[in-house]
Amino acid sequence: MTPPAAWAHLPFFEQDWPVLRDRLAELDDWLPGPGHLFAALQATSPQQARVIILGQDPYPTPGHANGLAFSVNPGIALPRSLKNIFAEMVQDIGTAPITGDLSGWAEQGVLLLNTSLSVLPGQAGVHARWGWDALTRQAVAEAQRHGPTAFILWGAHAQKAVGDLPRPQDLVIASAHPSPLSARRGFFGSRPFSQVNTWLQAQRLPQIDWAA
Repeated sequence: MTPPAAWAHLPFFEQDWPVLRDRLAELDDWLPGPGHLFAALQATSPQQARVIILGQDPYPTPGHANGLAFSVNPGIALPRSLKNIFAEMVQDIGTAPITGDLSGWAEQGVLLLNTSLSVLPGQAGVHARWGWDALTRQAVAEAQRHGPTAFILWGAHAQKAVGDLPRPQDLVIASAHPSPLSARRGFFGSRPFSQVNTWLQAQRLPQIDWAA
């Protein structure tokens, strides 16, 4: 559970991480597990991060979470929120990935960061008050230091977590969450994927291959 080198200078890792690490060490089982805890930060450096998508916490079903927000391991059936994300993508740009593993996005500079990086099996949100939010805000601010950033903020939780951080030069796409409980209240039809690519093109940055 070593902090990724590109992010290790964040104050969180000196001030907050030692306590969280000890708390995790006391648990018999937690998700996504030590090997995937910092997967989002390992996959996307601050210099690479052009797009930020925030999730809430890892999937609480064993075998599903891989450390990237909304992503699941290859071969896992799509969770309902991810199924809605892909449905919106098909309507928006005509294509979607063939599996729920979103590591292809992360490799292109999409920071898929959960606001809580750990969870207990079957207990969604149980670590929401552990202090992971400090890492979320610091990581977003660090990514912003390297240029304009596109934010895709799905639902009130993500919007509250970092809603005060975007600057005039950043793109903010805020809508309802893709959960089945709220997707029809503004997520469907929001067209975030084409909006991001149009914006990236205007910034003279490579567009995201969302089908990757």
